[in-house]
Amino acid sequence: GVTGGDVDIRVGNAENDPTFLFAGVEVVASYKLFNINRSKLENLLHRFFAAARLDVEIPDRFGRPVKPREWFLVPLNVIDEVVERVRDRSITAHVYEPATATLKKL
Repeated sequence: GVTGGDVDIRVGNAENDPTFLFAGVEVVASYKLFNINRSKLENLLHRFFAAARLDVEIPDRFGRPVKPREWFLVPLNVIDEVVERVRDRSITAHVYEPATATLKKL
């Protein structure tokens, strides 16, 4: 996810939030990026990893089905590489291949 605030505050109530699958969260990495529009970055990442989006439906606290769209099956080393590609502005020259869990240069 992308936040402009404190990561721990963002995930602090995760077990009560369908976005976080009603489960506690362990932060395994965080990145600081500057001079980037957070909304545009999040949209870019969602498009970039779309083929790896987790397809899951869970009931909310009222039993209504919720399909969180924030979860992607991507290894941490690939996320590190994507962050570097965002930093050096070469991300648009790459695609993510879920079958091999790698970035491929176009």
